[in-house]
Amino acid sequence: MRLDKYLKLARLIKRRTVAQEMIDLGAVRLEGRECKPSSEVREGNVIEIAYINRVLKVKVLCADEAILKRPKAISWEQLEERPVKPDEKPF
Repeated sequence: MRLDKYLKLARLIKRRTVAQEMIDLGAVRLEGRECKPSSEVREGNVIEIAYINRVLKVKVLCADEAILKRPKAISWEQLEERPVKPDEKPF
């Protein structure tokens, strides 16, 4: 599944267009590397997302679109969450 679509369906980012913009800005990393919105997400991948004041690191548990569309689907596991100061670069 595409990374931008996964972030939206997993409810990590509210809209797919916002996910695409964050990926293009370099605020999302897949397996520690910068990526494209079309990058393929698979079970076991690690995704890092730099929000405004924190960085969230998650492990993908499920990348099946049909399962992700269910309301209470568990699709990721939080590995780490750390705060980021406004003047600090997250990555």
